[in-house]
Amino acid sequence: MASTIAPAIRVQREDFDVAAEIAALTRGRTDIGAVVTFSGLCRDEEGALAALELEHYPGMAEAEIGRIAAEAVLRWPLQGLTIIHRHGKIAPGENIVLVVAASAHRQAAFEAANFMMDYLKSRAPFWKKEHRADGSEGGWVEAKEADDEAADRWKKSGE
Repeated sequence: MASTIAPAIRVQREDFDVAAEIAALTRGRTDIGAVVTFSGLCRDEEGALAALELEHYPGMAEAEIGRIAAEAVLRWPLQGLTIIHRHGKIAPGENIVLVVAASAHRQAAFEAANFMMDYLKSRAPFWKKEHRADGSEGGWVEAKEADDEAADRWKKSGE
């Protein structure tokens, strides 16, 4: 049974507080039995990376994330869905992305969060540029074939 909730989607430069986002989604709710979160952080690539710079087209990124989120809402019985993706220069250890999926039961929340991340990683219109710790400018990060393969597993037969 699909849900009719409106996902909360934000693309922002500012950091976010994972616990505050969970609290905001669940406050006053007694119909939620499971909350699954995924928070993606910038890693330092074994000390080689000083920062990762994420660029996007305002409006396009939100629309694409909204399209993916709408599909998640149709596929799983969710009571809430929050997606936050940061842009700008992000240092190692800082938050990049957050998905919070809430449902009456854990399986739907797990699957919806996993689906969202697979599609965000492979289809959301963000471009990543590395800034190296040695002061040199790194290149643009190429998409990984494994990310595309992960997203492809969610395709329905006949697509």
